Amino acid sequence: MKIPFNKPYVGSSEQQAVSDAVQRDVLHGDGPVSERVEEMLKDWLGIDHAFLTTSCTHALEMAMITLGIEAGDEVIMPSFTFVSTANAVVLRGATPVFAEIEPDTLNLDPEAVAEKITPRTKAIVPIHYGGVACDMDAFTDLAETHDLYLVEDAAQCVDAYHEGQALGTIGDIGCYSFHDTKNITSGEGGAFLTNDDEIAKRAEIVREKGTNRSAFYRGEVDKYSWVDEGSSYIQSDVLAALLEAQLEKRDEIRRKRKKVWSTYQEALQPLADEGLIELQTIPEYADPNYHLFYLRTNTPDERDELLNALKEEGIQATFHYVPLHSSPYGRNTLSCTEELPITQHCSETLIRLPVYPQLAERVDRVADNTVQIVRRTLAAATMAQ
Repeated sequence: MKIPFNKPYVGSSEQQAVSDAVQRDVLHGDGPVSERVEEMLKDWLGIDHAFLTTSCTHALEMAMITLGIEAGDEVIMPSFTFVSTANAVVLRGATPVFAEIEPDTLNLDPEAVAEKITPRTKAIVPIHYGGVACDMDAFTDLAETHDLYLVEDAAQCVDAYHEGQALGTIGDIGCYSFHDTKNITSGEGGAFLTNDDEIAKRAEIVREKGTNRSAFYRGEVDKYSWVDEGSSYIQSDVLAALLEAQLEKRDEIRRKRKKVWSTYQEALQPLADEGLIELQTIPEYADPNYHLFYLRTNTPDERDELLNALKEEGIQATFHYVPLHSSPYGRNTLSCTEELPITQHCSETLIRLPVYPQLAERVDRVADNTVQIVRRTLAAATMAQ
């Protein structure tokens, strides 16, 4: 078999959309296509303000600038996340504080966060791992009790929900990714979401290099000028066109990804029942978008052996994040001394299987082969012990 880990789901509709955009006079950002897509996001998600960005990384950076995060501040987040979550804080001179995750979802543990709150804490940044919602009721209560900002790193969460509400629309700010590894893609891109008018007002300026040019284009000021901090975070209209075509087929994408995810889950559940592996738990409040499927082995050595066995059979499975607290930058530059045993163990035993819409047509065979490989490899590993 030759099963890649990921394959963007693009075709003639995306090609036509980009071609049409290129033939228009406007190629830069905030053109007519970008405006349509932002309105589409607001209507679909039930959010007051949506700004397309060049990446989720930049949306997170915008969030920290907009909220006034600065040197001396602390922002609590999981260590089991992509480096952009922490970099957005570090670039402000503030300190990322890493808290433990829950072993069944790999999402940030609200109780662990509560223990990390100090007078210097300014925000909490939960990530919804794999498009499965965190316990947002608990995080909302924590934020309100301690007067903290809540920023959702919803990079993996487009078309995923918490009790019916779209992830990325629950906290003060939500940040999406449209990278080509995500369910909905523009190749590179992201979005900054908020229901707060004051946050949106400053975010618009931050996103436009610290100028009030957007207000100028709306005729609200007679000239624009430098009025705040900022950078160039605006996505091109050409990429927005690709994103628009993707959003129009989001139901199809979700349906096919769900088939892949569900087939894996059903096929591998007997192995989990036997204790050979562990599978992800989906809480009752979560309606996922089937962004990824993972299993966990009992030991790091088993994980490495199984990864090699899957790849030898042509299934390009992979691991995921190296915890940030134990990374070279975390230890040497940030002087992280905390030990997060759940985070470390989950990171060292996790395997992600290929999930993408085109796989729906052959996932039964892939799942059957995966079960055979897992059983054969882990049974041999157990006997060797």
